[in-house]
Amino acid sequence: MTSAPPSSQAESRALILGSTSRYRRELVSRLGLPFEAIAPDVDETPQPGEKPADLALRLAIAKARDVARRHPQAVVIGSDQVADLAGEPLGKPGTHERAVAQLRRMRGQTVVFQTALAVVCASTGFEQSDIAAVRVVFRDLSDEEIEHYLRSEQPYDCAGSAKSEGLGIALLERIDNDDPTALVGLPLIRTCRMIRAAGVRVL
Repeated sequence: MTSAPPSSQAESRALILGSTSRYRRELVSRLGLPFEAIAPDVDETPQPGEKPADLALRLAIAKARDVARRHPQAVVIGSDQVADLAGEPLGKPGTHERAVAQLRRMRGQTVVFQTALAVVCASTGFEQSDIAAVRVVFRDLSDEEIEHYLRSEQPYDCAGSAKSEGLGIALLERIDNDDPTALVGLPLIRTCRMIRAAGVRVL
């Protein structure tokens, strides 16, 4: 959904990232724009039978709307990522044991990382959302490789138990996408397009 274009005054609006993810903060900081990171208050429990892409998009929109409700003058970015293994959502493992189980299931498989994005400005009624699907083919990893990787990088706060921007790239055979930062956690090409439409001057 997209509202009418906001006025030029929106160029001075505050930019807020509706997330406390260190990965998303680092990505937004690449744009060189002043912004604040605020934690959204959203229940991230999947709904019964909810597909991974639908879950990611619903949560991204909910996060952006929640923070925008509290900061109606700001342009708010919300995002969420869910790893999709044959239609089953894989979230953040949280523990070493769960990460081992995830990577064992993903070895030799194609996993689609569904990275959803929403940009909302409550005062202007602006709202846009989109999803960047990144297809990732995992190598046929040995248990020893999985263990070595997890002990080295400890990616327990990452959906799918891997950091492609770090040593996790060695787990992969191929990456297919149209927005290189989407796999890290926020599709910056789409983000730039949306916040420009919301009235934020990027360049």
